[in-house]
Amino acid sequence: MTFTSTPKPVLVRADEAESLQDGATSLITLLADANATGGALTANRATLQKGSPGAPAHFHTRATEMFYVLDGSMRILLDDKVLTLGAGDFLTVPPTVPHAFAPAPDSGAEMLVVFTPGMDRFDYYRLLERVYRGEATIQDIRDSSEQFDNHYFESPVWQAELARR
Repeated sequence: MTFTSTPKPVLVRADEAESLQDGATSLITLLADANATGGALTANRATLQKGSPGAPAHFHTRATEMFYVLDGSMRILLDDKVLTLGAGDFLTVPPTVPHAFAPAPDSGAEMLVVFTPGMDRFDYYRLLERVYRGEATIQDIRDSSEQFDNHYFESPVWQAELARR
């Protein structure tokens, strides 16, 4: 992905940000996509209620994903280990490193999620909402794997962690 325009400041007012319901217990607030930042980054806010399944095990090949916990407690799969992050904790996950995330048991959480370099991901989040509403299928997500650089896989470690609810 190559962007030729000079990046400009990006301001997203809280009351103007697009929010998407990607599941019964999670909300994604879109902040800045790659096209708005000259390809520098993509950012969203993830709000996960207690019991949310979060994001399944996956990896990206083209970007580093960063997580900053704003509130609550998160469990994050990193390779084959599960970490617990609390408010104020920050984690970077380089390309090709397997990861997943969900709120810690008995907790909800909010996170700032940033990808760098930026990737056009807002349409991926909109696809997740369409799947949740029954307007698209899981196969549509699978078919978009290369386009949105989300590569899902089975993780016995993560499945065991989610079973600890």
